[in-house]
Amino acid sequence: MNTSVLQDVVLGEDEFRRISDLVYEHCGINLHDGKKELVRARLAKRLHKGRFTSFSQYIKHVLEDPTGKEFSILVDSLSTNLTKFFREERHFEYMRAQLLPRLMKAKQSRGPLRIRGWSAGCSSGEEPYSIALTLIESLGGKGGRWDARLLATDVSTRILERARAGVYDRERIEPIPLPLRNEYLICRREGMKEQYEVGPALRSLVIFRYLNLMKDWPVKGPIDFIFCRNVMIYFDKPTQARLIRRFYDLLDSGGVLFTGHSESLTGIEHAFKYVQPTIYQKP
Repeated sequence: MNTSVLQDVVLGEDEFRRISDLVYEHCGINLHDGKKELVRARLAKRLHKGRFTSFSQYIKHVLEDPTGKEFSILVDSLSTNLTKFFREERHFEYMRAQLLPRLMKAKQSRGPLRIRGWSAGCSSGEEPYSIALTLIESLGGKGGRWDARLLATDVSTRILERARAGVYDRERIEPIPLPLRNEYLICRREGMKEQYEVGPALRSLVIFRYLNLMKDWPVKGPIDFIFCRNVMIYFDKPTQARLIRRFYDLLDSGGVLFTGHSESLTGIEHAFKYVQPTIYQKP
């Protein structure tokens, strides 16, 4: 099947509804009617590569794949992974100025010197590595005596591979201040191409894992903070409410939840204390 023919493959209403139901049941992503063309466009490449003549044929192939790999590819194709280093900078300012000083003072008085965080929906790694940079600098640099770890999870296996690799083009790392860039990243040059690899000090703080937020969480609490930003926008309100309750239960007393700039807990019943827009604290 060539690409010109592929453009004519129609995604029927029943086929779209079947795909929407499968994705919703698997990971909670709500593909409403306005997403139909996006679904068609993003899955068209899979049809072309597999030489499928219809979406029904492709769906049948996905469901009959005993390895589950093709279903994972389907979910990956429909996931949006827009991110950058220190995205929504005021979250990191809050961490540096308020959250971490408070945590450090409390833990120094009662022990142990242990900090745990979670980047839920870590995408290609920029968010967890930004958090790790903030942690390592706030806790005393590479020689600090703190036991700090950050769990970074995503439902996309493809994007997790990129995150684990931790290699970024020059323009991607521009938001990182030069002193931190020189201290914690390794510059690799091949001819005119310049790339930066995350160094061992940051890697030692971050643990990358596949995790579906709609399934069981092999995550042990209590956790001091959770970043779940620009993930819940893909979920309907009942799914968001369930997720918020689970985050609340996992956080330690005084723990903080960071959400995305377009995400609000308005309209969701919860027990969090409002701190400022997109920042919520467990009392």
